[in-house]
Amino acid sequence: MKGNSLLFIVLAVLTFNLQYVQAQAGEGEKLSLDDGTISSQFDYVSKKSGNYRAEGVRYEVVKEAYLYKLRKNVLDSLNAANKKEAELNATISGHETTITSLNQKLKETTNNLASVTQEKDSMSFLGMSVSKVTYNLILWTIIAGLLLLLLLFIYKFRQSNILTQEAKTNLSELEVEYEDHRRNALEREQKISRRLQDEINKYKKTK
Repeated sequence: MKGNSLLFIVLAVLTFNLQYVQAQAGEGEKLSLDDGTISSQFDYVSKKSGNYRAEGVRYEVVKEAYLYKLRKNVLDSLNAANKKEAELNATISGHETTITSLNQKLKETTNNLASVTQEKDSMSFLGMSVSKVTYNLILWTIIAGLLLLLLLFIYKFRQSNILTQEAKTNLSELEVEYEDHRRNALEREQKISRRLQDEINKYKKTK
């Protein structure tokens, strides 16, 4: 009996020292469930988890409130990612419409150029008679401007597509991270439940 009491005291002292060391090590990190990344919030829950040993096996105990809070934060992050993805898709759709319009205008301008090159050297432009060289210079300047605008919108479209892919990748990683944590939490809960049932059965046998 005395040996068991001594063993219990030694385990309690070791557990206290371990928690104290963890607390000292975490003083430099301001972990919280109210801000920070999902990864840092998982670290917070891990650091706030209690632990004990029974028959040489270590068990982790997590407050149910922490799990609910962490679940809410993960869902909020997923919703934010979905909203961002929807916004990016809307932006991409707008850019595609603009590019289609610019392509049509460029095609019309090119057709007009082909037509005017077959006319006389002298032609009317905005009510003024100008030489063909001057007319072509003005027209090609407009085409160059349209091409630059087209290239700008193509660049914007590609940037939006990259952001969309990054958002999808982050969302997938977040879902995998959440699923791993949920599975680990469920496994710990099942282990604790089995251990509790074993203790209940032992207690019944001793009565």
